Amino acid sequence: MIVPLLDLKAQYEPLRDEVEEAIRGVCESQYFILGPRVVELEESVAEYSGCNYGVGVSSGTDALLVALMALDIKAGDEVITTPFTFFATGGVISRLGARPVFCDIERDTFNLDPQLVREFLEGSCHTKDGCVVNGNTGGRIKAIMPVHLFGQLANMNEIMKIAREFDLRVVEDAAQAIGAETADGARAGSIGDIGCFSFFPSKNLGAFGDAGMCVTNDAELAERLRVLRVHGGKPKYYHSLIGGNFRIDAIQAAILSVKLKYLDGWTGRRQDNASKYDEMFASLVSKVSTPPNGGGIRHIYNQYTLRVPRRDELREFLIEKGIGAEIYYPVPLHLQECFANLGYRNGSFPESEAAAGEVISVPIYPELSDSQLRTVVDAFDEFLKTAD
Repeated sequence: MIVPLLDLKAQYEPLRDEVEEAIRGVCESQYFILGPRVVELEESVAEYSGCNYGVGVSSGTDALLVALMALDIKAGDEVITTPFTFFATGGVISRLGARPVFCDIERDTFNLDPQLVREFLEGSCHTKDGCVVNGNTGGRIKAIMPVHLFGQLANMNEIMKIAREFDLRVVEDAAQAIGAETADGARAGSIGDIGCFSFFPSKNLGAFGDAGMCVTNDAELAERLRVLRVHGGKPKYYHSLIGGNFRIDAIQAAILSVKLKYLDGWTGRRQDNASKYDEMFASLVSKVSTPPNGGGIRHIYNQYTLRVPRRDELREFLIEKGIGAEIYYPVPLHLQECFANLGYRNGSFPESEAAAGEVISVPIYPELSDSQLRTVVDAFDEFLKTAD
């Protein structure tokens, strides 16, 4: 049985008429950039995320970039984040001339370990002229950027406690986590100063191309984000800031507004599939580690990611059997060639390095059948038996 990693056609077919009607509406209006469709989406996503404001942008990467710009992150500044994430997380920091400072992850959640963040701030930094200064580099620590990886929130209670104690701003990289919640009901994006979503087609809420959004509860930050996404101009052609072209297209906004109505249903089916996987993999727990989901959190399962031995061989085995499998992510950021100047090396972040060598993600999308789920687990079982 063929089991693709993702089947967007299966999602599209039931929505075809609604989506095509929404696209026709934009075509008939000839209002393609920003405008009422974008405002509608911004208000809906902000409400869904428990925020007062939403600012639609051109991609999840640009959401991160413009969020840092809105917080005035610049050359000489440093941002604490995780090395186990998609490249954009570290890349946007460097694009502004700032420096990513990595702290390792928790083994079970794959998310930034707040205890290690605290140890770094207390052990390697000092305060000078009201700023937290990295004693190793002389850079000013300005912000923390946790990543809610694979659809599960980082430990935001501890991260926010640290941020308040050291007077740091917080940008939530929630690209994979729209709708995820803490045990007390706080949604991804609503906890830090700015939350950043990606609507890349493979996300739980995916556009028909690139799109993203920033959400915030701060009116001044929301206005600054709006101005920065149009080259820093307000009114038009008058620039007090240097921004960029970070605008979201009306067609993408219209499509996303249609899909947002179905997001909770899709999330529920992803959670059901994850529960079934958990049960099916139970007999293999001595060899396979399934994703954690405890403490009342709402994990939205953008990915279902396991730890396994002989990961690369297993992936080849699965692909040969027609089963989609992907590695998120094979090289942690501190070992990427472009970040060699940061001075990290093998062994700097052992949990991130271990995860990069052991994780594999399998199909979890809502339209999977029980027989497809069983096919995936049976393939794991077959491989692990031959590997003994």
